[in-house]
Amino acid sequence: MARLSERKTYREQVMKALYKATEGNRLLGITGAKLHDELGIDAQDLAAACTYLAGEGLVTVDWVAGNTPAMVSLTHQGIRLMEAEEEHG
Repeated sequence: MARLSERKTYREQVMKALYKATEGNRLLGITGAKLHDELGIDAQDLAAACTYLAGEGLVTVDWVAGNTPAMVSLTHQGIRLMEAEEEHG
């Protein structure tokens, strides 16, 4: 399992990848496989990051067997967070 600093980095990477891929549109999402390939995050750590972000209300996740994210999308709250970071960035 990843250390705290790594887990925070993974969460941030997932949010940035989602925001970039969907251009802030909550009707769009990205597959877990694409996130895994694009970010190079271990499958277990990716699932943990998605679970955490979903618990915070920042993303929604459709899961497949094996605790694997099939599709991940930003919520309205997630989009607002990313827009605020972009404005102050």
